[in-house]
Amino acid sequence: MEQKDAEARDRGAISSASGVVVQVREKKGPLRAAIPCMPFPVAVICLFLNTFVPGLGTFVSAFTVLCGARTDLPDRHVCCVFWLNIAAAFIQILTAIVMVGWIMSIFWGMDMVILAISEGYKDQGVPQQL
Repeated sequence: MEQKDAEARDRGAISSASGVVVQVREKKGPLRAAIPCMPFPVAVICLFLNTFVPGLGTFVSAFTVLCGARTDLPDRHVCCVFWLNIAAAFIQILTAIVMVGWIMSIFWGMDMVILAISEGYKDQGVPQQL
């Protein structure tokens, strides 16, 4: 049994019997990582806009980056992150004709709200359960 645990650790896997807590991080692409962390009311407004006019909430959220909203791309310049959000908005608008953009737009808005909620918990120091 000990030999199997040692082999698993050597491969980078952790055995559940060892009692080690492993942090899991989601790998995001550049468009997804460019979603700004906005205050909760602004994120809800962007979700509402994205639900009824695909891409509009994403377009509005791009301007929050210029106002200092934080993203998961700290190494990129603010203008680059702004244009990534504008590109995501145009992709949503252009593909809304075949319903893909509309669905993408709603999920984008939901991600904005989830990000706002999780950042709110981090600011308050409350443990989060999502």
